[in-house]
Amino acid sequence: MTGPLFHKGWYHLFYQYNQESAVWGNITWGHAVSRDLIHWLHLPYAMVPDQWYDVNGVWTGSATILPDGRIMMLYTGDTHDVVQVQCLAYPADLSDPLLLKWVKYPNNPVMVPPPGIGHKDFRDPTTAWLSPDGDKWRITIGSKINKNRYFTCL
Repeated sequence: MTGPLFHKGWYHLFYQYNQESAVWGNITWGHAVSRDLIHWLHLPYAMVPDQWYDVNGVWTGSATILPDGRIMMLYTGDTHDVVQVQCLAYPADLSDPLLLKWVKYPNNPVMVPPPGIGHKDFRDPTTAWLSPDGDKWRITIGSKINKNRYFTCL
């Protein structure tokens, strides 16, 4: 499950999906909605790997609803060089209760692995939160150094 959210009377559940096989690989973002969390309607894919920064997979991510009501998805892309990067996407039409179309931010990726982090170990961003003074956004991203698990807070 990636980026669950509630918008205009609908629960949205995004999930990693391989449209070509029942095994891991070719990861896209599936999208389903429900009004009651029991009956679900599957919608077209929210995001597919179609850019240089996510050509090897649109991996897990999170949804953040900004103070002005806009929705931002932060997700891990896997580049053509097999580097895990963080990317943004947002609804094409916020007035659409089903959020059928998503736009990838034109300046993706927004984060690359910092020095010392393996290029294949910079993934799984959390939902963003504001710092106590309200002037900085923070997230936690899973990472690894020398085969030891760490978490990077940015």
